Amino acid sequence: MKLTCNCAILANAFQTVSGVVPSRTPKEILKNVKLEVYENSIALIGTDQEVGIRYVIQDVDTAEAGELLLPASRIIAILRELRDDTVMLESTGDTVRIKSGHSEFELPLEDPAEFPSISEFDAENYIVVEAATIRQMIRRTIFATDTESTRYALGGILVETEGDTIKLVATDSRRLALMSASCSYQGEPPTPESPPVIPAKAMSMIERSLSDDDKEVHIAIRDNDILIRSGQSTIYSRLVEGRFPKYDAVIPKQSEVSLQLVVDPFYSAVRQAQIVTDQESRGVNFNFAPGLLSLDSRASTVGQSRVEVPISYDGPEISITFDPRFVAEFLRVLEPEKQITLELTDGESAAALKTDDGYIYVIMPLSRDR
Repeated sequence: MKLTCNCAILANAFQTVSGVVPSRTPKEILKNVKLEVYENSIALIGTDQEVGIRYVIQDVDTAEAGELLLPASRIIAILRELRDDTVMLESTGDTVRIKSGHSEFELPLEDPAEFPSISEFDAENYIVVEAATIRQMIRRTIFATDTESTRYALGGILVETEGDTIKLVATDSRRLALMSASCSYQGEPPTPESPPVIPAKAMSMIERSLSDDDKEVHIAIRDNDILIRSGQSTIYSRLVEGRFPKYDAVIPKQSEVSLQLVVDPFYSAVRQAQIVTDQESRGVNFNFAPGLLSLDSRASTVGQSRVEVPISYDGPEISITFDPRFVAEFLRVLEPEKQITLELTDGESAAALKTDDGYIYVIMPLSRDR
């Protein structure tokens, strides 16, 4: 097996695939990336047996076909340090020779036949979403998952379709993020018994694998797993087991107060208020009064602060306590100039933050005795 490839392209591919390569595993073979060489193309495969990715590079100079098993971390370290534009890989028995410019490396090889395979995307029925849209949807929901939870299916993102709309929903039981967008279908729309929940790790891989040149993402939902094709990548993932909470019941249906806020000044105020909090006193009081929002925080071991923001509001005074981290994480994924709507009922009920492009974020207040 022998190939010559652009060094930067190969390094980027290895970096993307390494996102699923486990650093700790009882199966040492999974610390490798499988390289399959074809005529004028190669495929890199990585997996932790729960999530896997197949990344294809076209227009590669391949002299001989074959397959290799390469140590992911060491190959990435080598490619990162090379200064020449091209790199050559050639297998010689049980070793691989890597040559670029004046640098040459020789590494031992393991048997690629023992490595799990990731199939190509061969689904006839799948969901079609714009790549930029799905990237934004993932960024706006993934932070609300709870990968440590053993309760429900909180370690993943729910994918739900209805007509020409796709929704991604994530929650850790203290806040909920929901993003809706348009979609279309190739073949028949999916009809699973219940909407699938995709692990956060797989969703992160999808977001990372997308490039600015990618136009569409194809999502094929199967009984126990899911296949996602995006540009040069095919990502496989098992679905999260367990029941996802009934998220519709969490979203407030009506509110007493609705006000408009701009992301940048609001985000700045929240970050400032967050400074004077600690693990025991992490709550910040958000006080809404005509023309003014004030954020008050106090921690016995740190001190206290008060941050004021002028707002366009002439309703009744309301004070509600939030964990500022949860507010900040919502604001961080939005454009600084974007306008959001904050809907409140009272100081004890869930609040909803909304944008005009299908994004809803629900956050539960902290009790006042914290």
